[in-house]
Amino acid sequence: MCLILFSFRAHRHFPLVVAANRDEHYSRPAAAAGFWDDHPDIYGGRDLEKGGTWMGIHTHGRFAAITNYREGRPGAVAPRSRGELVSGFLAGDAAAADYFGKAAQSVHDYNPFSMIAGDLDHLVFYSNRGTGINLVTPGIHGLSNHLLDTPWPKVTVGCAAVAATRNLEDADAISATLFAVLADRGIAQDASLPDTGIDRQRERELSPPFISGEHYGTRTSTVLLVHASGDVFVHEKRFGPHGAPLGADARAFRLERAPAITS
Repeated sequence: MCLILFSFRAHRHFPLVVAANRDEHYSRPAAAAGFWDDHPDIYGGRDLEKGGTWMGIHTHGRFAAITNYREGRPGAVAPRSRGELVSGFLAGDAAAADYFGKAAQSVHDYNPFSMIAGDLDHLVFYSNRGTGINLVTPGIHGLSNHLLDTPWPKVTVGCAAVAATRNLEDADAISATLFAVLADRGIAQDASLPDTGIDRQRERELSPPFISGEHYGTRTSTVLLVHASGDVFVHEKRFGPHGAPLGADARAFRLERAPAITS
C-alpha cells in the first residue's frame, strides 16, 4: 500500500472513510479482497507470497493498513514480511499501542514501514523510521511512503479530496469522489517532489496517486466506508500493467458492534 487517505471521526455519518492505492510489482501474487478462510471475521486482500495483507478490517471494528517507507534504493530483505504486521493485528486482541510497542522491539525484523492500526474509537500511527507511537487525532489524514501527514503532492491533493466528502451523505457519491483522486495519474511538478534518495526520474514516476508502470504500479484502488450504524461498504478495483483494469468487487456487511460517535 503506497497511499492511504482517510477521514477519522470527522464525518457526521461515517466515522471512518478510507481511500487507498496499493502499489506493488505485478508479478507478486495476491488475492482479491474478501473474508479469509482461516480468519472469517477479517475482510481484506491477501498477499499470496507471504500470507499477510496491506489493509483489512475485522468485524469487531479493528482496522489496520501499512505502507512501505522509501529511503533510497532497497537494501537487504528483512527476515519478516511487513504484511504480517497488519494481519497479526487484525487477528489479535491487543490494543494498537501495545501491539506497536512489541513491534518496536523487533524493529530490525522488518524493512522500513509506516502503519496505522486501531479501531473506530482510537487509531494509532507507528513507523520503524519514526520517533515513537502516536495517537491519530480526529480529522483528515494522509500517508504515503513516509510518515503520517508528510505533505507529498499526492497526500496533499488526496486529503483535499477526502475533505470535500465531509458534507456528502450518500456512499456512492463519496466513493465516486475518492476513486477520482485515486485514479489521478498526473505527475507532480519537480519543485514539489520529495527527495527520498532515488533518482529524479523515478521520483516523477512515483509521484502520482495512481502509478501505471510496466512492471510496477497501482494494483488495487480501495474505498472503505464505515457508517455510524456499523454498516461497512468496501469497493475494490484491480489493475494490471500500465493501469489496465482487471476487475472490481463491492461488498457490504455489518460490524458486530456499532462505533461510538461523538459530536
